Amino acid sequence: MSTIDADAASARRSRRVLLTKQQRRRRAHLVAYSFIAPNFLGFAIFTLGPILFAFALAFLHWDGSNPIRFAGLANFWRLFEDRAFLAAFWNTLLYTLFSVPLTLVCALGLAILLNRPMFGRDFFRTAMFFPYVASLVAVAVVWNMLFNPEMGPVNMLLYTLGIDPQNLPGWAADRHWAMVTVVFFGVWKSMGYYMVIYLAGLQGINAELYEAANLDGANGWQKFWHVTVPQLAPTTFFVSVMLTIQSFKVFDQIYLITQGGPGTSTLVLVYHIYNEAFVSWDLGYSSMVALVLFLMVLTITVVQFRLQRED
Repeated sequence: MSTIDADAASARRSRRVLLTKQQRRRRAHLVAYSFIAPNFLGFAIFTLGPILFAFALAFLHWDGSNPIRFAGLANFWRLFEDRAFLAAFWNTLLYTLFSVPLTLVCALGLAILLNRPMFGRDFFRTAMFFPYVASLVAVAVVWNMLFNPEMGPVNMLLYTLGIDPQNLPGWAADRHWAMVTVVFFGVWKSMGYYMVIYLAGLQGINAELYEAANLDGANGWQKFWHVTVPQLAPTTFFVSVMLTIQSFKVFDQIYLITQGGPGTSTLVLVYHIYNEAFVSWDLGYSSMVALVLFLMVLTITVVQFRLQRED
């Protein structure tokens, strides 16, 4: 009997110890969730909720005041008849096609140049990064003044170099040059930020790799192509993904410089969403355009990740 009582007492102690551990674990989880809860609630209310509502709104008709009506796929089929949407779709692809590689090349070139010992290196690093943190409105106003077709200093410089006044670019006022202007602005605005990321990647490369390349007789181009580029592959992948997403979401510089014009030459998807939602007040159709944009960005990002995994 004493053995049975001892076993029972031991079992009770084991259960108490187990319950105590479970209570401690539960208390620890509650403490962790209490720290997470404020941020998650804010995200759920102000971000996740509106996103889910926008997805649902893509299949509805609503102007913000009248009752909501079910639309089915009517908003989707309307996309193929909307010339403004088709123009915005191709302009967004065109902007991405030119701005992403140009920004990559400029950011990497600046990072390599400013990673070397030189006089005033810190000043030039700060100067290159400044456009990214400067007020976008102020920068856009200055940019419009610089590239003014009639009295801007850029065209004046081109005129002094011998270009005929009739052949001077119209920049943002010319439908053939407006997208070029927006691309240049986007590259100039963003390359300083991605230069800093590339600088961090360059400083993480093992110097022994360059010493080994020197011993093998490699020149500067060979060291860049066979050492720098492979070692910066993770950084380049991150930068390319971020730039792609950023280019598909471009809106502010379009709004401040060209307003989507002249005509529809610089109309992009986000600006088209803005027009449909807050000018025409067709919230259902604008949500469908936003859904298409979301699927485009998601598809391209997934493809980029798969390509990176294969490499």
